[in-house]
Amino acid sequence: MTTFNELIKRRRTIRKFTEELLSPSEVELILKSGLMSPASKNRNSWEFIVVEDKEVLSKLAKSKSHGSNVLSQAAIAVVVTANPLVSDVWTEDASVATIIMQLQAEDLGIGSCWVQIRERETEHGISSEEYVKEILDIPLHIQVLSIVAFGKKNEIKTPFDEEKLQWEKIHIEKW
Repeated sequence: MTTFNELIKRRRTIRKFTEELLSPSEVELILKSGLMSPASKNRNSWEFIVVEDKEVLSKLAKSKSHGSNVLSQAAIAVVVTANPLVSDVWTEDASVATIIMQLQAEDLGIGSCWVQIRERETEHGISSEEYVKEILDIPLHIQVLSIVAFGKKNEIKTPFDEEKLQWEKIHIEKW
């Protein structure tokens, strides 16, 4: 059994995936983890769009000027959105849900890569969020935080090296 500490060290951004599909049970576990993630006042303002269609994944891969091409290789992508009318801390809640899904994927041996959408632009200067909303018919009032690429790993990364911890970033009692 993996400890949480081992899981945290092992979870690394993966940008290369095999062509192998994820099983329905693996996808279900990833999505369940997002739905179980904590949210402010239990309002659960987040909503998730699962994309498996390769043509749509290829379009989403152009959602940023760089850093989103990984989506074209993914077995699935989960678009993380939220309703700011439900919670004023939707960004934080959606971020927590995103990393919880990534940790669940790592626990299953599945790689993932967070693609930031909020406050980003396509190579043509269009808002990444508007670009994604257009492709996926997302309602106007819903905000898009990120898209997470998931797939079977086609690269090996060493676990996080604790020798590189930046203890100087920790402050006790005062700055």
